[in-house]
Amino acid sequence: MNIYLILLALCTALSAAVTDLRSRKIPNWLTYSGIMLALGLRMSVQGWSGLKEGLAGILLAGGLFFVMFLLGGMGGGDVKLMATMGAAAGPQAVMPLIIAAALAGGLLSLTLVIYTRHIRQTLRNIWTILRHHLGYGLRPHPALNVGTPSNIRVPFGVAVAMGTLYCVSSAVWWR
Repeated sequence: MNIYLILLALCTALSAAVTDLRSRKIPNWLTYSGIMLALGLRMSVQGWSGLKEGLAGILLAGGLFFVMFLLGGMGGGDVKLMATMGAAAGPQAVMPLIIAAALAGGLLSLTLVIYTRHIRQTLRNIWTILRHHLGYGLRPHPALNVGTPSNIRVPFGVAVAMGTLYCVSSAVWWR
């Protein structure tokens, strides 16, 4: 992967983590400019095939996380951030990032649940959400979703930054 795309992914992910921690939002200007820069860099270096790879990365990463958005499990900024990572990484390199970000998000969630001592309530909520989605498909649960202010929420931008740092450091480490 091109060093400029790696730097773009790192800067975007770290900026998103900071803004997500501060305001619980990932701004559109950050994600949309990241997508445009990634696609422009890919096209300037690899031509049309680079643009095609960037678009495939957007569809893969953004599409997978869009399902979570439909389920009420994450915000739109998280989806657009992952689409940005897909544009920068391309479809092959974004899969390890998706896995690393999901694992980091799970670890952050588990840490937050243990820290706030909401283990039983969280297990009940998981069971309730599973039953809800079995009956209602992709419709978000009316009370247990990311839009409910009283719910414990994990800033997923931090998980994406952690996953990006892991993927970049391990790729550089093993060269």
